[in-house]
Amino acid sequence: MENGKIWFYGGWALKIIVGLVFLAAGGSKLAGVEDMVAVFDQIGFGQWFRYVTGIIEVVGAVLLFLPGRAVYGAALLAVTMVGAVLTHLVLIGGSAVPALVLLVLTALIAWMHKDQMSNAA
Repeated sequence: MENGKIWFYGGWALKIIVGLVFLAAGGSKLAGVEDMVAVFDQIGFGQWFRYVTGIIEVVGAVLLFLPGRAVYGAALLAVTMVGAVLTHLVLIGGSAVPALVLLVLTALIAWMHKDQMSNAA
């Protein structure tokens, strides 16, 4: 398989996996799953922040699949994961590794679609 096809199919596989993860995570926040409610109680900003975070995650995941918009979805999700890493390290404890892995993956997707930024101007 040639290098271009590997990047193309690998990129799509990565977007599908990451998109599904964020759809599930955002959906659980919006649905008020008990564990999510407890985490956001622990964060201490109120449950409105759970809804905002859930909306950001769902919107970011959807943007990953829209033509010419993947870079924006990936960037939005990467910034959200920076917040998640900091929240674990500073406010709630626990492992920041899952959020850090998602940060790296979303940054990779943004980098893979960086040409979309120059097309927007």
